[in-house]
Order: sequence, then C-alpha cells, then structure tokens
Amino acid sequence: MKEEKYFVHPSSHIDENVEIGEGTKIWHFCHIQSGARIGKFCILGQNVNIGNNVIIGNYCKIQNNVSIYEGVTLEDYVFCGPSMVFTNVINPRCMYPQAGSKFYKKTLVREGASLGANCTIICGVVIGRHAFVGAGAVVTKDVPDYALVVGNPARIMGWVSEAGEKLAFDENGIALCSKTGKKYQLENNRVKEMQ
Repeated sequence: MKEEKYFVHPSSHIDENVEIGEGTKIWHFCHIQSGARIGKFCILGQNVNIGNNVIIGNYCKIQNNVSIYEGVTLEDYVFCGPSMVFTNVINPRCMYPQAGSKFYKKTLVREGASLGANCTIICGVVIGRHAFVGAGAVVTKDVPDYALVVGNPARIMGWVSEAGEKLAFDENGIALCSKTGKKYQLENNRVKEMQ
C-alpha cells in the first residue's frame, strides 16, 4: 500500500477515480466524488462536497459547507468563503429532472479570485482573475478581472489588486497596490496589471 502525500480526515469519503495533489488537506465530513481532480496544497474545510468531474487547481482554499457541483472549474489560488453556493442548472424543476452533464452550464473561476461568505454564483459565468465577490453577493453575469462586485444582482463597486487591496486610480487611470507595489491601469472599464 503506497503512502499518500495528502491528508484526508477519517470522517471524509473519497470515491474511486479521484486525483488529489500532494500537500492537500481534506477535513471533516467531506465527500469527493468520482472523476474529481484536486490540485496541490489545497485546503477543504468541514462538510465540503466536490462533485463528479470537478477540476480544482493548486493552492485553493474551500471553506466550510461549500458544494462544488459538476460543471464548475476553479483555477489556482481560488478562495471560496464559508457557505458560498455554486449552481449548475439554470432552471431546475423536480418534475422535469435535468440530471447529467449535458444539462449543466459551465462555470469558471479564474486564478486568484475570492468568493465571499454566503455569495451565490449562478451557473454559466466566468469570474475573472483576482476578482473579489463580496459576502452575500449574487453573481448573475461574468465578472471582469480585478473587479470588486457586491449586491443582488452583483455590480462592480470598485477594483482590487492581485493582493486584494482596493485600488484608487489617479487622473491617468493608474493605481498602485500598497501591499505589493504593483501598478494597475483602468481603461474602458477594465483593469490590467502594468508591466
């Protein structure tokens, strides 16, 4: 029997045909379903469910009580706050079941994005790189890179750096991250890191 290079609490259940990267920690009462791929050095808190064929990148942190359903992909360094919600069917009906991947709308959470506690991500959207979804927000459409969105439905209320610092742009549309010293440019309601 080979020694695993990741940790799974004894109360959790891992189905067959699952890949888990080294250094990953899976805590109490989790369920990882068949076909799921979890990257390296991730942390899954208590009561996390990872659906069939879900892909999770490296260094992701998924807090307590989060279910990531089939059709959702997390890139590297994604943060999922406590009890946040993903969906994968746009118009669920018990009388007209829509089970199986052919019914699921894809959701992509790009590198470094943070999804606040109790937010809801309606399926079929892309959350941009290093975006920040505020606690309790309901995301119904794509979120641009570096956007800070809040409310129901979620709206852009500002911009954040890769480090999550709120950006204040000058008259030339340039902002400096106080934490990292990186510069950002705001142009045509989109933000990009300056080289």
